[in-house]
Amino acid sequence: MSTEALSSHSAEDRAVFQTDLAAPNPMRGKVRDLYDLAPDATGPRKLLIATDRISVFDVVLATPIPSKGCILTEIASFWLRWIEDRGLCKSHLLSTDADDLPDALFTGSTTRDDLRGRIMITRACRVLPIEFVVRGYVEGSGWKDYQKSGAICGIKLPEGLRRCDRLPEPIFTPATKAPQGEHDENISFEQACEVVGKDVMDRLAKLSLTIYAEAREHAQRRGIIIADTKFEFGIPLDADGNDASDEPILIDEALTPDSSRFWPADDFEPGRAQASFDKQYVRDYLQAACDRGEWDKTPPGPTLPDEVIANTIAKYREAAERLTS
Repeated sequence: MSTEALSSHSAEDRAVFQTDLAAPNPMRGKVRDLYDLAPDATGPRKLLIATDRISVFDVVLATPIPSKGCILTEIASFWLRWIEDRGLCKSHLLSTDADDLPDALFTGSTTRDDLRGRIMITRACRVLPIEFVVRGYVEGSGWKDYQKSGAICGIKLPEGLRRCDRLPEPIFTPATKAPQGEHDENISFEQACEVVGKDVMDRLAKLSLTIYAEAREHAQRRGIIIADTKFEFGIPLDADGNDASDEPILIDEALTPDSSRFWPADDFEPGRAQASFDKQYVRDYLQAACDRGEWDKTPPGPTLPDEVIANTIAKYREAAERLTS
């Protein structure tokens, strides 16, 4: 684990729920704040800040998870560099160093120290509006789909699979990218081709499966099962805002507890829900609240108790320590 990451984790008493910077075009996603940065030799740039917000059932909860953004940034930047180092795919990542940000940004309430360990300076890209989802195990919406139809997103699977069974081979199941507050929707491969083109989908589906397979092996050796994950790709932009090439690169995060299901390998047992290193712990807590009639999965969500916050931080941190050591 890096010195910068360790120092940022020690400041858990200050959660960063939202940022305030003097930068153009601020945007807020479910858990990230985005800003434009001045271009450099690589072209237009973006600033991605992983806040401590947490989104469950597509609802951003009012309770932050302190240090979560730092841990996610550590995991995401590790994987993006890992993927690039193996020649699998280029990524948008340029820097994770808050000292690379200009002083002129810090005129509001957010300080440079607030951002240490939780930023990615990236190339600006035209985002392909598809979630590139890879599933290696039967769980979540895939398990519900399989119970009804014997298939996941139209892909026929063997009979008799149990919940959380490992699939004979990983499968690729694209989804739409939904606006904040709306749900992503599983779509067919053919529908995805209509959005971004068949050649692009063929290439990126194969690439997504390759990245998943290699990352799954890396994680398995460290006691973590990556049950499923999703990737995002984009086309780098030039100084005029046009496509700089026709080669998509990996963008956003990759293989983090917010975009994947991580299970402890030593506790894995098909036929039941698994313990997890991801936000499934919070999902389960909130699903129980829904089952008791205390919440209907609409904003605002319930306040998380201290025990759930502490246990969630511990799970995220253990995943980071295992994966990046």
